[in-house]
Amino acid sequence: MALQLNRRTFLRSSGICLALPLLDAMRPAFGAGAKGDLIPRRMVAIETNMGIMPQFFFPEKAGFDYTSTPYLERLAAHRKNMTVFSGVSLPGVTGAHAAEKCFLTGTPHPERGGFRNWVSLDQYAAEHIGNQTRYPSLTLAMTSEGGCTLSYTRSGAPISAERSPRKLFQKLFVQGKADEIEANVEALRQGRSMLDFVGSQSQRLNRSLSKADQQRMDQYFTSVRELEQRLHSSEAWEHKPKPKVDAQPPEDNEDAREFVKRTRLTFDVMKLALQTDSTRLISLFVDTTVIHNITHHGNRPEVIAELKAKEEGQFDALGSFLTCLTETKEEGQTLLDRTMVLYGTCMGSANSHSNVNLPVLLAGGGFKHGQHLAFDQQNNYPLTNLYLSMLQRLGVETNEFSTSKGTMTGLEMA
Repeated sequence: MALQLNRRTFLRSSGICLALPLLDAMRPAFGAGAKGDLIPRRMVAIETNMGIMPQFFFPEKAGFDYTSTPYLERLAAHRKNMTVFSGVSLPGVTGAHAAEKCFLTGTPHPERGGFRNWVSLDQYAAEHIGNQTRYPSLTLAMTSEGGCTLSYTRSGAPISAERSPRKLFQKLFVQGKADEIEANVEALRQGRSMLDFVGSQSQRLNRSLSKADQQRMDQYFTSVRELEQRLHSSEAWEHKPKPKVDAQPPEDNEDAREFVKRTRLTFDVMKLALQTDSTRLISLFVDTTVIHNITHHGNRPEVIAELKAKEEGQFDALGSFLTCLTETKEEGQTLLDRTMVLYGTCMGSANSHSNVNLPVLLAGGGFKHGQHLAFDQQNNYPLTNLYLSMLQRLGVETNEFSTSKGTMTGLEMA
Protein backbone atom coordinates (compact mmCIF):
# COMPACT_ATOMS: atom_id res chain seq x y z
CA MET A 1 0.00 0.00 0.00
CA ALA A 2 1.31 3.45 -0.91
CA LEU A 3 2.36 5.65 1.98
CA GLN A 4 -0.12 8.44 2.77
CA LEU A 5 0.89 11.41 4.90
CA ASN A 6 -1.05 14.33 6.29
CA ARG A 7 0.14 17.72 5.06
CA ARG A 8 0.68 18.77 8.69
CA THR A 9 3.18 15.92 9.26
CA PHE A 10 6.37 17.02 11.07
CA LEU A 11 9.81 15.50 11.79
CA ARG A 12 10.60 15.78 15.50
CA SER A 13 14.00 15.11 17.08
CA SER A 14 15.89 16.59 20.04
CA GLY A 15 13.32 19.30 20.49
CA ILE A 16 13.48 20.37 16.85
CA CYS A 17 10.25 20.42 14.84
CA LEU A 18 10.66 20.53 11.07
CA ALA A 19 7.66 20.74 8.73
CA LEU A 20 7.86 18.48 5.71
CA PRO A 21 7.41 19.91 2.22
CA LEU A 22 4.34 18.85 0.23
CA LEU A 23 5.33 15.34 -0.89
CA ASP A 24 3.77 12.99 -3.41
CA ALA A 25 2.60 10.88 -0.49
CA MET A 26 0.50 13.82 0.62
CA ARG A 27 -1.21 14.20 -2.75
CA PRO A 28 -4.21 12.34 -4.15
CA ALA A 29 -3.32 9.52 -6.52
CA PHE A 30 -5.08 11.19 -9.47
CA GLY A 31 -7.40 14.08 -10.16
CA ALA A 32 -10.05 14.68 -7.58
CA GLY A 33 -8.17 14.75 -4.30
CA ALA A 34 -8.48 13.23 -0.85
CA LYS A 35 -9.76 14.21 2.56
CA GLY A 36 -8.98 17.14 4.82
CA ASP A 37 -6.57 19.76 3.49
CA LEU A 38 -6.31 17.95 0.14
CA ILE A 39 -9.94 18.51 -0.80
CA PRO A 40 -9.83 20.19 -4.23
CA ARG A 41 -11.15 23.73 -3.90
CA ARG A 42 -12.49 25.53 -6.95
CA MET A 43 -13.70 28.99 -7.92
CA VAL A 44 -16.03 30.35 -10.58
CA ALA A 45 -16.30 34.14 -10.93
CA ILE A 46 -19.13 35.60 -13.05
CA GLU A 47 -19.81 39.23 -13.91
CA THR A 48 -22.81 40.57 -15.81
CA ASN A 49 -21.82 43.96 -17.14
CA MET A 50 -25.06 45.96 -17.35
CA GLY A 51 -25.98 46.01 -13.70
CA ILE A 52 -28.82 44.33 -11.80
CA MET A 53 -31.85 46.32 -10.69
CA PRO A 54 -31.21 46.66 -6.96
CA GLN A 55 -34.85 46.85 -5.89
CA PHE A 56 -35.41 43.29 -7.08
CA PHE A 57 -32.17 41.90 -5.64
CA PHE A 58 -31.41 43.29 -2.18
CA PRO A 59 -33.39 41.97 0.83
CA GLU A 60 -34.57 44.60 3.30
CA LYS A 61 -33.59 42.62 6.37
CA ALA A 62 -30.11 41.45 7.28
CA GLY A 63 -29.23 38.09 8.80
CA PHE A 64 -30.46 34.55 8.24
CA ASP A 65 -34.21 35.20 8.28
CA TYR A 66 -34.32 37.71 5.44
CA THR A 67 -37.29 37.69 3.06
CA SER A 68 -36.38 36.66 -0.47
CA THR A 69 -36.66 39.25 -3.22
CA PRO A 70 -37.94 38.50 -6.75
CA TYR A 71 -34.46 37.70 -8.07
CA LEU A 72 -33.33 35.71 -5.03
CA GLU A 73 -36.56 33.72 -5.20
CA ARG A 74 -35.25 32.26 -8.45
CA LEU A 75 -32.39 30.83 -6.36
CA ALA A 76 -34.59 29.68 -3.44
CA ALA A 77 -33.41 26.06 -3.72
CA HIS A 78 -29.89 27.23 -2.87
CA ARG A 79 -30.67 29.74 -0.14
CA LYS A 80 -28.91 27.71 2.57
CA ASN A 81 -25.82 27.45 0.43
CA MET A 82 -25.34 31.07 -0.57
CA THR A 83 -24.65 34.45 1.01
CA VAL A 84 -26.10 37.71 -0.29
CA PHE A 85 -24.15 40.94 0.17
CA SER A 86 -25.29 44.55 0.21
CA GLY A 87 -23.43 47.77 0.92
CA VAL A 88 -20.27 46.53 -0.81
CA SER A 89 -18.19 48.05 -3.60
CA LEU A 90 -14.66 48.14 -4.95
CA PRO A 91 -12.82 51.08 -3.29
CA GLY A 92 -12.00 53.79 -5.79
CA VAL A 93 -13.41 51.89 -8.76
CA THR A 94 -15.43 54.52 -10.63
CA GLY A 95 -16.14 55.34 -14.26
CA ALA A 96 -19.53 53.67 -14.80
CA HIS A 97 -19.13 51.11 -17.62
CA ALA A 98 -15.34 51.45 -17.46
CA ALA A 99 -15.49 49.58 -14.15
CA GLU A 100 -16.37 46.28 -15.82
CA LYS A 101 -12.68 45.54 -16.42
CA CYS A 102 -11.99 45.89 -12.69
CA PHE A 103 -14.57 43.51 -11.25
CA LEU A 104 -11.94 40.87 -10.40
CA THR A 105 -8.96 43.20 -9.99
CA GLY A 106 -10.34 46.02 -7.85
CA THR A 107 -8.01 48.50 -9.57
CA PRO A 108 -9.15 52.08 -8.84
CA HIS A 109 -10.13 54.69 -11.44
CA PRO A 110 -10.28 52.78 -14.73
CA GLU A 111 -11.69 55.89 -16.43
CA ARG A 112 -8.46 57.85 -16.04
CA GLY A 113 -5.87 58.29 -18.74
CA GLY A 114 -2.88 55.98 -18.43
CA PHE A 115 -4.91 53.46 -16.44
CA ARG A 116 -3.13 50.15 -15.88
CA ASN A 117 -4.99 47.19 -14.46
CA TRP A 118 -3.77 44.85 -11.73
CA VAL A 119 -3.84 41.06 -11.61
CA SER A 120 -7.32 39.53 -11.43
CA LEU A 121 -8.53 37.28 -8.64
CA ASP A 122 -8.57 34.14 -10.80
CA GLN A 123 -5.07 34.71 -12.17
CA TYR A 124 -3.66 35.43 -8.72
CA ALA A 125 -5.10 32.09 -7.64
CA ALA A 126 -3.79 30.39 -10.78
CA GLU A 127 -0.26 31.44 -9.88
CA HIS A 128 -0.58 29.36 -6.73
CA ILE A 129 -2.80 26.40 -7.57
CA GLY A 130 -3.05 26.42 -11.37
CA ASN A 131 -0.42 23.72 -11.84
CA GLN A 132 -2.69 21.14 -10.21
CA THR A 133 -4.86 20.76 -13.33
CA ARG A 134 -4.46 20.53 -17.12
CA TYR A 135 -5.68 24.11 -17.51
CA PRO A 136 -4.51 26.54 -14.79
CA SER A 137 -7.63 28.60 -15.47
CA LEU A 138 -10.33 29.12 -18.06
CA THR A 139 -11.16 32.63 -19.22
CA LEU A 140 -14.58 32.75 -20.87
CA ALA A 141 -16.96 35.38 -22.22
CA MET A 142 -20.50 35.44 -23.48
CA THR A 143 -20.24 38.23 -26.03
CA SER A 144 -20.55 38.75 -29.77
CA GLU A 145 -17.34 40.79 -29.85
CA GLY A 146 -13.77 40.08 -28.86
CA GLY A 147 -11.85 41.95 -26.19
CA CYS A 148 -14.24 41.37 -23.30
CA THR A 149 -12.60 39.59 -20.38
CA LEU A 150 -12.48 39.47 -16.58
CA SER A 151 -8.96 38.04 -16.41
CA TYR A 152 -5.74 40.05 -16.29
CA THR A 153 -2.12 39.06 -15.83
CA ARG A 154 0.15 40.36 -13.09
CA SER A 155 1.33 43.06 -15.50
CA GLY A 156 -2.28 44.11 -16.12
CA ALA A 157 -2.56 42.68 -19.62
CA PRO A 158 -6.00 41.34 -20.58
CA ILE A 159 -6.29 37.59 -21.21
CA SER A 160 -8.25 36.71 -24.31
CA ALA A 161 -11.52 34.93 -23.50
CA GLU A 162 -13.00 31.91 -25.25
CA ARG A 163 -16.43 32.88 -26.57
CA SER A 164 -17.55 29.60 -28.14
CA PRO A 165 -18.99 26.84 -25.91
CA ARG A 166 -18.33 24.37 -28.73
CA LYS A 167 -14.65 25.30 -29.04
CA LEU A 168 -14.35 25.17 -25.26
CA PHE A 169 -15.80 21.65 -25.26
CA GLN A 170 -13.36 20.57 -27.97
CA LYS A 171 -10.44 22.08 -26.07
CA LEU A 172 -11.39 20.20 -22.93
CA PHE A 173 -12.45 16.80 -24.23
CA VAL A 174 -11.47 16.18 -27.87
CA GLN A 175 -8.13 14.40 -28.07
CA GLY A 176 -5.84 15.75 -30.76
CA LYS A 177 -4.08 13.52 -33.30
CA ALA A 178 -0.49 12.47 -32.67
CA ASP A 179 0.95 15.04 -35.07
CA GLU A 180 -1.20 17.81 -33.51
CA ILE A 181 0.02 16.88 -30.03
CA GLU A 182 3.64 16.92 -31.18
CA ALA A 183 3.10 20.29 -32.84
CA ASN A 184 1.70 21.66 -29.57
CA VAL A 185 4.65 20.26 -27.62
CA GLU A 186 7.12 21.77 -30.07
CA ALA A 187 5.38 25.15 -29.78
CA LEU A 188 5.70 24.95 -26.00
CA ARG A 189 9.40 24.08 -26.31
CA GLN A 190 9.94 27.01 -28.66
CA GLY A 191 8.21 29.21 -26.11
CA ARG A 192 10.67 28.08 -23.44
CA SER A 193 13.60 28.66 -25.79
CA MET A 194 12.41 32.21 -26.42
CA LEU A 195 12.12 32.81 -22.69
CA ASP A 196 15.68 31.50 -22.19
CA PHE A 197 16.91 33.95 -24.83
CA VAL A 198 15.00 36.89 -23.40
CA GLY A 199 16.17 35.99 -19.90
CA SER A 200 19.86 35.90 -20.84
CA GLN A 201 19.57 39.18 -22.74
CA SER A 202 17.82 40.82 -19.80
CA GLN A 203 20.43 39.65 -17.29
CA ARG A 204 23.18 41.37 -19.30
CA LEU A 205 21.07 44.53 -19.41
CA ASN A 206 20.40 44.33 -15.67
CA ARG A 207 24.05 45.04 -14.77
CA SER A 208 23.81 48.54 -16.22
CA LEU A 209 20.55 49.54 -14.54
CA SER A 210 19.77 51.54 -11.40
CA LYS A 211 18.72 49.74 -8.24
CA ALA A 212 15.07 50.67 -8.81
CA ASP A 213 15.18 49.28 -12.35
CA GLN A 214 17.02 46.19 -11.12
CA GLN A 215 14.17 45.55 -8.72
CA ARG A 216 11.72 45.82 -11.61
CA MET A 217 13.85 43.40 -13.60
CA ASP A 218 13.90 40.99 -10.67
CA GLN A 219 10.10 41.01 -10.75
CA TYR A 220 10.30 40.39 -14.48
CA PHE A 221 12.68 37.43 -13.99
CA THR A 222 10.28 35.99 -11.44
CA SER A 223 7.45 36.24 -13.94
CA VAL A 224 9.60 34.58 -16.60
CA ARG A 225 10.47 31.69 -14.29
CA GLU A 226 6.81 31.24 -13.37
CA LEU A 227 5.84 31.21 -17.04
CA GLU A 228 8.58 28.65 -17.78
CA GLN A 229 7.16 26.41 -15.07
CA ARG A 230 3.68 26.74 -16.57
CA LEU A 231 4.99 25.86 -20.01
CA HIS A 232 6.75 22.81 -18.62
CA SER A 233 3.55 21.71 -16.88
CA SER A 234 1.56 22.28 -20.08
CA GLU A 235 3.99 20.09 -22.04
CA ALA A 236 3.52 17.25 -19.56
CA TRP A 237 -0.27 17.50 -19.89
CA GLU A 238 -0.05 17.29 -23.69
CA HIS A 239 1.05 13.65 -23.36
CA LYS A 240 -1.80 12.72 -21.03
CA PRO A 241 -5.19 11.70 -22.46
CA LYS A 242 -8.05 14.12 -22.02
CA PRO A 243 -11.04 12.99 -19.94
CA LYS A 244 -13.98 11.38 -21.71
CA VAL A 245 -17.54 12.58 -21.12
CA ASP A 246 -20.92 11.34 -22.33
CA ALA A 247 -22.10 14.80 -23.36
CA GLN A 248 -22.10 15.97 -26.96
CA PRO A 249 -20.46 19.22 -28.12
CA PRO A 250 -22.97 22.08 -27.88
CA GLU A 251 -24.05 24.07 -30.90
CA ASP A 252 -23.07 27.73 -30.65
CA ASN A 253 -25.77 30.40 -30.62
CA GLU A 254 -24.56 33.65 -32.18
CA ASP A 255 -27.70 35.69 -31.50
CA ALA A 256 -26.72 38.39 -29.00
CA ARG A 257 -30.36 38.72 -27.93
CA GLU A 258 -30.23 35.13 -26.70
CA PHE A 259 -27.55 35.85 -24.08
CA VAL A 260 -29.40 33.79 -21.46
CA LYS A 261 -29.49 30.69 -23.69
CA ARG A 262 -25.86 31.25 -24.64
CA THR A 263 -24.91 31.53 -20.98
CA ARG A 264 -26.69 28.25 -20.22
CA LEU A 265 -24.63 26.50 -22.93
CA THR A 266 -21.44 27.84 -21.38
CA PHE A 267 -22.56 26.83 -17.89
CA ASP A 268 -23.06 23.26 -19.13
CA VAL A 269 -19.47 23.01 -20.38
CA MET A 270 -18.13 24.77 -17.28
CA LYS A 271 -19.77 22.13 -15.11
CA LEU A 272 -18.05 19.39 -17.12
CA ALA A 273 -14.69 21.17 -16.79
CA LEU A 274 -15.05 21.28 -13.02
CA GLN A 275 -16.43 17.75 -12.76
CA THR A 276 -13.48 16.28 -14.67
CA ASP A 277 -11.02 18.45 -12.69
CA SER A 278 -9.71 19.88 -15.95
CA THR A 279 -9.46 23.24 -14.19
CA ARG A 280 -10.34 24.67 -10.80
CA LEU A 281 -10.55 28.33 -11.77
CA ILE A 282 -13.02 29.87 -14.23
CA SER A 283 -13.94 33.46 -15.02
CA LEU A 284 -16.99 34.31 -17.12
CA PHE A 285 -17.87 37.71 -18.55
CA VAL A 286 -21.57 37.88 -19.46
CA ASP A 287 -22.07 40.70 -21.94
CA THR A 288 -25.63 42.02 -21.81
CA THR A 289 -24.97 45.13 -23.90
CA VAL A 290 -27.92 44.17 -26.08
CA ILE A 291 -30.21 45.36 -23.26
CA HIS A 292 -28.20 48.53 -22.57
CA ASN A 293 -30.98 50.83 -23.75
CA ILE A 294 -33.57 49.45 -21.36
CA THR A 295 -31.17 49.56 -18.39
CA HIS A 296 -31.70 53.32 -18.64
CA HIS A 297 -35.35 52.79 -17.83
CA GLY A 298 -36.02 56.21 -16.29
CA ASN A 299 -38.40 54.43 -13.87
CA ARG A 300 -40.92 53.83 -16.66
CA PRO A 301 -43.02 50.83 -15.52
CA GLU A 302 -43.21 49.13 -18.92
CA VAL A 303 -39.42 49.33 -19.42
CA ILE A 304 -38.75 48.13 -15.87
CA ALA A 305 -41.03 45.14 -16.49
CA GLU A 306 -39.14 44.27 -19.68
CA LEU A 307 -35.75 44.57 -17.99
CA LYS A 308 -36.93 42.57 -14.97
CA ALA A 309 -37.93 39.68 -17.23
CA LYS A 310 -34.47 39.68 -18.84
CA GLU A 311 -32.68 39.74 -15.51
CA GLU A 312 -34.90 37.01 -14.08
CA GLY A 313 -33.75 34.86 -17.01
CA GLN A 314 -30.17 35.43 -15.93
CA PHE A 315 -30.94 34.28 -12.39
CA ASP A 316 -32.80 31.25 -13.71
CA ALA A 317 -29.68 30.29 -15.67
CA LEU A 318 -27.52 30.77 -12.58
CA GLY A 319 -29.95 28.68 -10.53
CA SER A 320 -29.76 25.83 -13.04
CA PHE A 321 -25.95 25.95 -12.91
CA LEU A 322 -25.95 25.78 -9.10
CA THR A 323 -28.39 22.87 -9.28
CA CYS A 324 -26.09 20.97 -11.65
CA LEU A 325 -23.18 21.49 -9.27
CA THR A 326 -25.34 20.35 -6.35
CA GLU A 327 -26.44 17.18 -8.14
CA THR A 328 -22.86 16.23 -9.05
CA LYS A 329 -21.17 14.22 -6.31
CA GLU A 330 -17.49 13.99 -5.54
CA GLU A 331 -16.29 11.77 -2.69
CA GLY A 332 -19.49 12.16 -0.70
CA GLN A 333 -19.73 15.91 -1.21
CA THR A 334 -21.41 17.94 -3.90
CA LEU A 335 -19.40 19.79 -6.51
CA LEU A 336 -20.94 23.00 -5.19
CA ASP A 337 -19.57 22.22 -1.72
CA ARG A 338 -16.12 22.43 -3.25
CA THR A 339 -16.75 25.25 -5.72
CA MET A 340 -17.14 28.93 -4.81
CA VAL A 341 -19.46 30.65 -7.28
CA LEU A 342 -19.18 34.44 -7.22
CA TYR A 343 -21.91 36.30 -9.11
CA GLY A 344 -22.15 40.05 -9.39
CA THR A 345 -21.93 43.19 -11.43
CA CYS A 346 -19.75 46.25 -11.80
CA MET A 347 -22.65 48.69 -11.36
CA GLY A 348 -25.02 49.09 -8.46
CA SER A 349 -27.48 50.80 -10.79
CA ALA A 350 -27.05 50.91 -14.55
CA ASN A 351 -29.85 53.46 -14.73
CA SER A 352 -27.69 56.01 -12.88
CA HIS A 353 -24.27 54.58 -13.83
CA SER A 354 -23.48 54.05 -10.15
CA ASN A 355 -20.47 51.96 -9.09
CA VAL A 356 -21.46 51.62 -5.42
CA ASN A 357 -23.75 49.21 -3.55
CA LEU A 358 -22.97 46.37 -5.93
CA PRO A 359 -25.38 43.40 -6.12
CA VAL A 360 -23.18 40.40 -5.27
CA LEU A 361 -23.70 36.88 -3.98
CA LEU A 362 -21.44 33.94 -3.21
CA ALA A 363 -22.63 30.32 -3.35
CA GLY A 364 -20.95 27.10 -2.25
CA GLY A 365 -17.27 26.57 -1.68
CA GLY A 366 -17.31 25.45 1.94
CA PHE A 367 -18.50 28.58 3.74
CA LYS A 368 -21.25 28.96 6.35
CA HIS A 369 -24.00 30.38 4.17
CA GLY A 370 -27.70 31.20 4.37
CA GLN A 371 -27.56 34.86 5.30
CA HIS A 372 -27.73 38.41 4.00
CA LEU A 373 -24.62 40.31 5.05
CA ALA A 374 -25.64 43.97 5.00
CA PHE A 375 -23.07 46.76 5.22
CA ASP A 376 -23.25 50.56 5.22
CA GLN A 377 -25.02 51.89 2.14
CA GLN A 378 -23.19 55.22 2.36
CA ASN A 379 -19.74 54.04 3.41
CA ASN A 380 -19.44 50.77 1.55
CA TYR A 381 -17.50 47.75 2.74
CA PRO A 382 -14.60 46.61 0.47
CA LEU A 383 -15.66 43.78 -1.83
CA THR A 384 -11.97 42.94 -2.15
CA ASN A 385 -12.15 41.63 1.42
CA LEU A 386 -14.40 38.89 0.07
CA TYR A 387 -11.80 38.15 -2.59
CA LEU A 388 -9.15 37.68 0.10
CA SER A 389 -11.43 35.25 1.94
CA MET A 390 -11.93 33.34 -1.30
CA LEU A 391 -8.19 33.10 -1.92
CA GLN A 392 -7.60 31.77 1.57
CA ARG A 393 -10.41 29.22 1.07
CA LEU A 394 -8.56 28.01 -2.02
CA GLY A 395 -5.52 27.43 0.17
CA VAL A 396 -3.56 30.43 -1.05
CA GLU A 397 -1.40 31.71 1.80
CA THR A 398 -1.81 35.48 1.58
CA ASN A 399 -3.08 38.27 3.80
CA GLU A 400 -3.70 40.82 1.06
CA PHE A 401 -5.19 41.19 -2.38
CA SER A 402 -5.82 44.40 -4.29
CA THR A 403 -7.41 46.98 -1.95
CA SER A 404 -8.48 44.48 0.72
CA LYS A 405 -8.21 45.47 4.37
CA GLY A 406 -8.68 41.95 5.73
CA THR A 407 -10.99 39.02 5.19
CA MET A 408 -14.78 39.36 4.86
CA THR A 409 -16.47 40.24 8.12
CA GLY A 410 -19.29 37.82 8.99
CA LEU A 411 -18.32 35.13 6.46
CA GLU A 412 -16.95 32.01 8.09
CA MET A 413 -15.57 28.80 6.68
CA ALA A 414 -17.71 25.71 7.18
